[in-house]
Order: sequence, then C-alpha cells, then structure tokens
Amino acid sequence: MQPSNAASRLGTEPVGRLLLRFSLPAITGMLVNALYNVVDRIFVGRAVGEAALGGLALVMPLVTISMACVMLFGIGASNMISMRLGQGRREEAENTLNHCFVLLIGLGILMMVVGITFIDQILSLMGAQEGSQSLEYARRYFRITLYGSVFFSVSFGLSHCTRAQGFPIITMIGMLLGGVLNIILDFFFIIVFQWGVEGAAWATVICQFVTLVWIFSFSCSKRAVIRLRPESFRPSLKIVREIMGFGSPQFLLHVAMSGTQVFINTSLGWYGAIALGVINGGDIALSGMNIVNAIAMLFLMPVFGINQGAQPILGYNYGAKKFDRVRKTYFRAITAATCICTFGFIIAQFFPLAIVRFFVSDGTEALYYFAPTAMRIVFLMLPLTGFSIISNNMFAVTGRARISIFLMLLRQCFLILPCLFIFGRIWGLWGVVAAIPVAEGISLIFTSIMIFFEMRKLKDNTN
Repeated sequence: MQPSNAASRLGTEPVGRLLLRFSLPAITGMLVNALYNVVDRIFVGRAVGEAALGGLALVMPLVTISMACVMLFGIGASNMISMRLGQGRREEAENTLNHCFVLLIGLGILMMVVGITFIDQILSLMGAQEGSQSLEYARRYFRITLYGSVFFSVSFGLSHCTRAQGFPIITMIGMLLGGVLNIILDFFFIIVFQWGVEGAAWATVICQFVTLVWIFSFSCSKRAVIRLRPESFRPSLKIVREIMGFGSPQFLLHVAMSGTQVFINTSLGWYGAIALGVINGGDIALSGMNIVNAIAMLFLMPVFGINQGAQPILGYNYGAKKFDRVRKTYFRAITAATCICTFGFIIAQFFPLAIVRFFVSDGTEALYYFAPTAMRIVFLMLPLTGFSIISNNMFAVTGRARISIFLMLLRQCFLILPCLFIFGRIWGLWGVVAAIPVAEGISLIFTSIMIFFEMRKLKDNTN
C-alpha cells in the first residue's frame, strides 16, 4: 500500500472494518504488554516474594508519571498528525513528527539524570512506611530502569505517531517484539540466573531498546507517510505549544494517576498493619493491590488498544469534517470496550482467589484474605470504565482539550482524593479500596452528560 493511500483510507473505508483493522493490532500489542506485566509480577512474586511485589507497587507511580511526560509529546504529536493529514497539510504533519522526536530525546535524558541523581528522595515520597522491606526492592528495580529512559521515551512516543499515519501493524510488531522478548528474558534473568528484581529491570531496559530500533527504523524509511528527516525540521515554538496542547489531557490524567497512586500507597501502608493484624500489613496491602492493578490492566489494555485504534480515525475524519463517520467510530468503539470490561468484571467476581494464588503460590493468609476481596470491590465499576476512557479520548482527539482535562481530573483528583481521605478515616483499609469504584461511578455521571451534548452537536452538524 502506498503511503498516501494509508492515510486517505481513514476517510473512505467502512468505519466498522477500519476500526477492526486499526484496533486489532493495537489490542494485540497492548495485550502483550499487559501480559508481560502480569508475567513479570508472577515471576517476581514466586521467585522473590510478597515484599518484592510491594516494591514494584512503589515504583508504579514513577512509571505512570514517566508515561505522562512521554504522552504529552507522543499523543500530542499523533493527534496533530492525524488532523493535519486529514486537512491535507502533509508538510506540517512531518515537521510535527520531527519536533516530537527531538522533544522525546530531551525528555528521556532529563528523566534519567533527575532520577539517578535524586533516587532516594524520589522513592521516599512513594508511600512506603518506615522500615518497609518493599522500599529496598523498589530502589534496586528503579535504578536500573532509569538507564533505559531514552529508549522508553522515544519508542513509546513514536509508536503513537506511527499509528496516526495509518500503520497500526508496525506499532503492534514493535510491542510484540518488546513484550515477547521481555517474557523470555524475565524467565532467564529471574528464574534461571536468579537476579531477582534486578533481572526484571534489565529485561525491561533491553526490550525497550529493541522496540526503539524497530520504530525508529520505520520512521526513517520511505514506507512511512511522513518521515524523520533533519532537512524537513524547522524549529517552531508554535508547533511545540500545539503538541503540548493536544497531549495535555493524557499528560494531566497520568500525572493525576501518579499522585493518586502515591496517596493510595500511603493509605495502604498506613491502614494495612491495623486492618490485617500483622506487622508487615502495609507491605501485604501494597502487594495485594499490585496484583489487583495488574489484573485490571490486563482487561483495560485492550480498551486502550481500541482507544488507540479509534484515535487516527476520529482525528482524520474530524479534520475532514466527516462528522457522521466520527459518531459511528465512537459508538462502535464504546460497544467493543464495554464488552471487554464486562468480561473482566465477571472473571474478577467469580475467581479472585485463584488469580491471587497464581501470582503467589505460598503467600500469607493475610494476602489471601485482602487481595481477593479488594479485587471484587475495585472491579465493581469496570463494566462502565470503557465508556469513560473512549469518551475522554473523544474530546481530546476532536480538539476539546479543556473538557477532556476536566473529566480526567474530576475522577483522578477532585473525586478520588476526597473519597480516599474520608472513607479511609471512617472504614480504614476497606474505605481506601471502596473509594476507587465510588469515584469512578460519580465521574461517569458527569462524562455521560458532557458526551450527550457532544454527540448531539456532531449529529446537528451532520444534518
């Protein structure tokens, strides 16, 4: 397929077939990534122990904020690229890609330098209680992953831009290469060589480099609609501001998620010892919630894949003023996401203990008590989560960044933080767990109202 046809088909092919074609590669890649995270935790939990799982939980807010920074440029640039291609402004789209590449390199270097220099100060803010065994595991894991910051930043950021040009298969292959290799290296580094959490970290860095080589090679090749070319790079603060404007909703969402994760970690550590009746109750609560989050991501990653598959279709057709195709894409994405989330809800409600035992075969009684119950509670609103994710992205892709930012911050800050504080004071550890679905439920009401008016507006423009 010629590069020009790869982009133009976004506005001509049937929406259902197009969404399936773009979403399946993204779903496959995201599922492999989610499976890697699950397998990573299974290896660590079985080979190292519960406390090591707690260490990975402490690092998760840092991973989330790293993703936030990369998404600021990667998703921001991809949204701009989709819209500019839809408008027929190819040169601007290519210059946006070049800006994104430079910004991602600078970001990766900055994250590595700051992280290594202030690693102890940073980890001390992640929510571990004094004397936590998990904190040392977190330090050993995080220090190594910082060496791959540039690999992660560029590969993850450019993958969004590749998909925006109409090449979801290329992005999927990159994720498959990294994910499958990561699982293989985890087995050798953690189980065979017995490197513990350090083995998990080195496996991650190596696979990020492999993914980078793949994505970068394609971005410089003639197969791409727009390419990384130094001669076409014309520095512009206006383009940087536009990229950041388009990417700010996802950036703020993940920054808020990081802050929420820290608050949850602190609350789990604080109330865990009291509620679970053991000295290391805080570490056990962290480990249990880490398992819950890993399973949640296993079901949410396909939804993110649908979201990413729909993104270039929505952006291109909105830029081309084909609003009927925008509405069709949105509704079909919602339907697919809801089916996946409902399936995840059923699995979590009926088989939580079996899932926990799969992660830690010889865990403590306290872990087997906390984690399955927490999973049932956290997953209560999962059937409607897909609607929330797709709807928030709808506003971002179509240029309504302020609405998207408001809805994201509503759930991640304005609702969940007060719920965590109030429910924690009243019901302790279980109040912290219950705050998550309660905040999700309230935010869904606001999202439903906003998306109703947006859909009606698109319908009126179509007519």
